[in-house]
Amino acid sequence: MVNIIIDGKKIRVKAGVNVLETALQNGIYIPHLCHHKDLPDIGACRLCVVEVEGKEGIFTSCKLKTEEGLNVQTKSEKINHLRKLAMELILAAHPEDCSTCPKYGRCELQTLIQYMEVSAARMRTRVKGFKKNEENPLLIHDMNRCVLCGRCVRACKDLRGVKVLQYNKKDMETYVGTIHDKLLKDSDCRFCGACAEVCPTGTIRDMLNYSPSEKRDSLIPCKATCPVHTDIPRYLRLAKKGKFDEATAVIHEKLPFPECLGRVCAHPCEDKCRRGEVNEAVAIRDIKRYAAEHSNNELWKKNSKKLSKTGKKVCVVGGGPSGLAAAFYLAKQGHEVVLKEAYEKLGGQMQYGIPAYRLPREVVDKEAAYVKEVGVKVEVNTRVNMPKELLKNFDAVLMAIGTHNGVRLPMEGNELQGVIVNTEFLRKASMNKDTGIGRSVIVLGGGNVAFDCARTAKRLGVEEVHLACLEKKEVMLADEEEITQAEEEGIFVHPGQTFEKIVGKDKVEGVTFCNVKKFSFDENRRAVIEKEEGSEHTIYADNVIFAVGQRTLISEEAGLELGRGNSIKVEIGKSAKTNVEGIYACGDAVYGTKTVIQAIASGRAAASEIDIYLGGDGDISEILASTTEETVNIGRIEGFGHLKRAKSGIIPAKIRKDNFNSLDKGISKEDICSEAARCLQCDLRFDISGPRLWSDYSINKEMEVEESDN
Repeated sequence: MVNIIIDGKKIRVKAGVNVLETALQNGIYIPHLCHHKDLPDIGACRLCVVEVEGKEGIFTSCKLKTEEGLNVQTKSEKINHLRKLAMELILAAHPEDCSTCPKYGRCELQTLIQYMEVSAARMRTRVKGFKKNEENPLLIHDMNRCVLCGRCVRACKDLRGVKVLQYNKKDMETYVGTIHDKLLKDSDCRFCGACAEVCPTGTIRDMLNYSPSEKRDSLIPCKATCPVHTDIPRYLRLAKKGKFDEATAVIHEKLPFPECLGRVCAHPCEDKCRRGEVNEAVAIRDIKRYAAEHSNNELWKKNSKKLSKTGKKVCVVGGGPSGLAAAFYLAKQGHEVVLKEAYEKLGGQMQYGIPAYRLPREVVDKEAAYVKEVGVKVEVNTRVNMPKELLKNFDAVLMAIGTHNGVRLPMEGNELQGVIVNTEFLRKASMNKDTGIGRSVIVLGGGNVAFDCARTAKRLGVEEVHLACLEKKEVMLADEEEITQAEEEGIFVHPGQTFEKIVGKDKVEGVTFCNVKKFSFDENRRAVIEKEEGSEHTIYADNVIFAVGQRTLISEEAGLELGRGNSIKVEIGKSAKTNVEGIYACGDAVYGTKTVIQAIASGRAAASEIDIYLGGDGDISEILASTTEETVNIGRIEGFGHLKRAKSGIIPAKIRKDNFNSLDKGISKEDICSEAARCLQCDLRFDISGPRLWSDYSINKEMEVEESDN
């Protein structure tokens, strides 16, 4: 350590560090442009010049090293003159009108202009004439705004180790580009965004516009889109290194059932994955599954929190994903939790709705058992009809009863023998009970549940399976993979069909349809259908399965206020409170049938709210794996922008269509690490230090003055 003086302020500091960073860290502002805390210094901008007592000339403070007795002056008439001259030279080749700049109000150069009260009026200005490059995914390169601070080049080379950006020359103008001016994708760019993050002028910037408050969600959309906000980039990095125990622990920080979700999650994260703009989205769901399947589950269990007993008792009604999640977290908060499930096994729709070929029952049983491990008492085959009665023995009650009641459309023939509803059919199939289906079946509906019904019927031995829906094929509600796999299995898909009537005398004989010419919804969400004239036709079958929606199985006698579709009324997105004090509701029971991940998110939110109601702080967050990053140097990967998405292994249709064995083998051992490595690691740019602006220092100075006056 050495003792130095900057502007009369005595500072004790490590020998050999640069004076500029020392000053900034000690509340003394020195203007700078090329300097960045995380990057090696080059002393190019000449704005940080200072004088040193006892030494001739001036020195760039970013290159000046601390030594014992060093006495630095950061302000003088000579220093100010030289700084203004340096800034005028910079501005001579920079567009004048700040108001048209996309980085207006967030530009470091602009703040420096204000601080130094300088313009390019004395200098001969020039226009560089570069064409703005918007041909790359994610990033815009606008070299007319470049001030050659070199931050982007150093960030790419020294901070990230990718080494794509370099200084090029064209018509006597120096600019930043790639070798031979190739597109970033063809230059092995990692699209990490470090260059845009450190750029002080918006020369290199994100193609996506966002406000400062939206920045994190906009640039890490996978995490923002996930209903429980799983730290996806973090667990992908761990999976890339083969650290599956740690990766699974990160997943468990937000959700208790990663193996289940690794198979059936609706993966909205992949829809928003920024890698998809480069070529194909990362296979996030498949990586989650592989990590969870190859973890010993010791790390997250060892680090899992378990607060002291509170003496409060909670009854969770319903053992589906929302109820299981809520019970899991409430028990961790120290409450005594009893979970009452109407059927013989836990899992809800994961157990009785989603077919076993998509979600093996041993996986559901394994992860549902986690609630018992944290102390939840489970009572199966226990249906609750009068939740208010439970308040006699419990401090709070959570209704997480799902939507297990199928819907029959109000159409002719809907009560004929042979008409079945989706929930009943799938539940009986899951329990190996007689479903009552014959040789041929028509499924009405176009969502994933409809395809579950159709594909289950096929596996139960039905010879001819038809599926019909109102929507055209390109806008059907089911996942594309569901439609493709169903057709591979020999299921006849009929999009764009109206359901006119179910025909038959005493039992189902078929369904009459018309072709849909146009289909839309009015302002009241009522279907507006234009039929194709003369297109009426009938498909004959022994059974009809309604797969057009599900409702909560609850009556008004329960004493809870009900809403649309027989849902339990709460302030969705704001509170899980029902109209009865102490009774809460969550999951499909409040918002209708959605996804497993949304149910878990709803259960988490309800658990937090109930914890507060019982006197806790509502904080159910956990850190189950280290948050320390080993390196920010991600390095270069040849052909990175063109790396193809790894495909999961799907069992061929001829082998899978007559049984309930798992059809998706997931990503292979050979592909898992390379697929995780396709992640752009968008979150790493938020570890890059932010700019130090003179306005921040002036505010601090004003606060110091006010404190001294007091």
